[in-house]
Amino acid sequence: MPITTHWFLPTHGDGRSVVDRPHTTPTGADTPRRPDIDYLAQVAQAVEHLGFTGMLTPTGSWCQDAWITTAALLARTKRIKFLVAFRPGSLSPTLAAQLAATYQKVSEGRLLLNIVTGGESTEQQRYGDWLDHDERYARTDEFLAVLRGIFAGEPFDFDGEHYSVRGATSFEAPEPAPPLYFGGSSEAALPVAARRADVHLTWGEPPAAVGRKVQRLRELAAEEGRELRFGLRAHVITRDTSADAWGTAQRFLEQMDPADVAASQAKIAKTEATGQRKIAELHGGVLPSSARDLEVHPGLWAGVGLLRGGAGTALVGSHAEVADLIEEYHAVGIDEFVLSGYPHLEEAYWFGEGVHPELARRGLRAATGPAVARDLTPAPH
Repeated sequence: MPITTHWFLPTHGDGRSVVDRPHTTPTGADTPRRPDIDYLAQVAQAVEHLGFTGMLTPTGSWCQDAWITTAALLARTKRIKFLVAFRPGSLSPTLAAQLAATYQKVSEGRLLLNIVTGGESTEQQRYGDWLDHDERYARTDEFLAVLRGIFAGEPFDFDGEHYSVRGATSFEAPEPAPPLYFGGSSEAALPVAARRADVHLTWGEPPAAVGRKVQRLRELAAEEGRELRFGLRAHVITRDTSADAWGTAQRFLEQMDPADVAASQAKIAKTEATGQRKIAELHGGVLPSSARDLEVHPGLWAGVGLLRGGAGTALVGSHAEVADLIEEYHAVGIDEFVLSGYPHLEEAYWFGEGVHPELARRGLRAATGPAVARDLTPAPH
């Protein structure tokens, strides 16, 4: 399958660093950008112009609501799809189906759904959800069974441990039915993905580890008589030269405060999320002096995970080198890439103008967006 690329909508704010708080640089104060609707529209319009397919919008108490924010952006964009993340425990499957049908009608089919079961009990409890990790995945399994039943367009009955519905339906079936993206690496999560998801999203571990997970999920899906597609969620730092890209990674590293890293790692050490623990193992919680010390696979940098949860690795290098790594992931089964960078606006341009044309030249994706390809031939002296 050809490669599909998506970008990230920073509904929690943006800036020139992986560090959240303002900090001082040689050129003065670097203040993070607030996620007002005008800035988010600027990012979304750029991503659309650059030929990405969709935008992942996160969910959680730390960011804006994905449904409302992306609905507001529909009028500011024309083609870009929105991968709306939401938590099954926060609304009923019937209401979710109604929202999806309404969104598809208003947007003319620009909705993708990202099902976030919730990896941390402390976060879930903010919403009044007191189920433990495995019970949440069992509930998600039932939620998606009901959701798909309603998407079929006929009144749907279901009796389960977490949901019982009679004649569940929406005012109309969503057209088209939005594909379901789903993440989770635990033993409780993988069977749910195999039964219910269309696309399984995984964190940016090295390609060999990702390949093993893809193979396991393919086998589980085959037992259900289904096939899955697979996506990767990671950051990216791509520049005209490898040295420039790694220089940016080095700058990010040097901006990190050891005390902030220690506090972040203490929090991550308590995580219930299997995938998050695997990302933490890549960097070991140690802040080195050189960004290259956290290169865990050629072009794969684990430094982001020192400060941030979620996507903790970045594809780093020249446009050709980043394309090489994408091609490696594609070879083990990854067809969709959900990417981000700091700042999201500028990094989208680096990727869209540098890596997209490179992937198109290799026959890995259609040539969409601006046909920009930089001439890296040294100028004559």
